[in-house]
Amino acid sequence: MTASADLRIARVGFGHSDALRLIEDVQLEYVERYGGRDDTPLDPAMFEPPGGSFFVGYVDDEPVASGAWRRRDDVLALGSRTTAEIKRMYVVPRARHRGLARVMLAHLETTAAQAGAEVLILETGERQPEAIALYETSGYTPIDGFGYYKDEPISRCLAKALGQSRTRS
Repeated sequence: MTASADLRIARVGFGHSDALRLIEDVQLEYVERYGGRDDTPLDPAMFEPPGGSFFVGYVDDEPVASGAWRRRDDVLALGSRTTAEIKRMYVVPRARHRGLARVMLAHLETTAAQAGAEVLILETGERQPEAIALYETSGYTPIDGFGYYKDEPISRCLAKALGQSRTRS
């Protein structure tokens, strides 16, 4: 497996076969870490532009990473309601520790900002310390809980301001 520079990221539909396979892989990891699947209600339409996007990362044409964002204007974070939520960030075990998650995260930040998001938000869990470390070292800070798992004691919610999110003409 090669380094992060070789990651090719493509926007795909939520129902794309590579997306579905990576979603199932991350669900199996949730079962292993938390004892159950992520039951957050998701509609595939949430990940269609302009309200969201789903991405698959490929190395040598093999799907090895996923990440998505969806608009969440119902969540106030860092003083803004113009938010987008990261979902389904995942890197297959054999491709980890090569910077691929950091590349995917930067791609999500860029594309969400281009779509007008001012703040990216996310929810993860304390049984994913490597995910928390990635987000914290990428500038994400703790926020109040939101969403489906907001009242779970092991839930961790984070946010990052994206700076200037709209291109001026």
